[in-house]
Amino acid sequence: MSTTITEAAFDNGDSLGAPPEIAESRWVVMKFGGSSVSTAENWSTIARLLRSRLDAGLKPVVVHSALKGVSNALEKVLSAALAGDTNDALGVIRDQHYELAMALGLDGPAMLDETLHELDQLVAGVRLVREVSVRVRVRIMALGELMATRLGAAYLASQSLPVSWLDARELLRGRSRSGRQTTSAYLSATCDFDPDKALQSLLSTENKIVITQGFIARNKNGETVLLGRGGSDTSAAYFAAKLQARRLEIWTDVPGMFTADPHVVPAKRFLRSCCGQ
Repeated sequence: MSTTITEAAFDNGDSLGAPPEIAESRWVVMKFGGSSVSTAENWSTIARLLRSRLDAGLKPVVVHSALKGVSNALEKVLSAALAGDTNDALGVIRDQHYELAMALGLDGPAMLDETLHELDQLVAGVRLVREVSVRVRVRIMALGELMATRLGAAYLASQSLPVSWLDARELLRGRSRSGRQTTSAYLSATCDFDPDKALQSLLSTENKIVITQGFIARNKNGETVLLGRGGSDTSAAYFAAKLQARRLEIWTDVPGMFTADPHVVPAKRFLRSCCGQ
């Protein structure tokens, strides 16, 4: 994402067959992936996009991922802890967040050290007992999104944008698949996505740009659950459905949909249409 990004025109929802409650909705959900939130240049672009939405009379809800590579790094930290590795595997994660904070003009240690200490303690426990429960794994993996969105919200506020940081676990409730909580219910949970008037009222009361996390939710017992790898897109879709948003915008660092990951597969093809159109 660059500062010279050009947006295509958005079609009116009613011309696409959307019912009035969606076509006339002021909500717009904007999802940004890890690559899109990992540099100061990209955050400058995000701020510009949000100003544009506000100027158009819209109510933006930003859903974004952990910083680029952090979820994979957390998995590696867990693997190292299970092997009893005493190296400072968290150092790379810590430095990545501090460096972005500095580039954004923020005090990274003041904002993140409490969360980083929690992460360090959880990893130390895994290293000590040489095993990790699914609940601990989920708590560790959720911290990437929580730290990244803290930085994002603080930066937007520093740019004089009205912003409110909300914990997605207070907004999305994981469904219970059976009478007991299985491993998949913690690692690849699903959530309700019916129109949610209470959520619409809550976010309207905020009367600000809402920034929240992808990938995480909470189950009926109040425990953190994950929506599976790549779950930030799913989170954004849930929010768009519950808010009856006029549109969901998926922002990424590639220009459209491809047959495979263009960063990995050289022979990928750009998809110009889908669904037989």
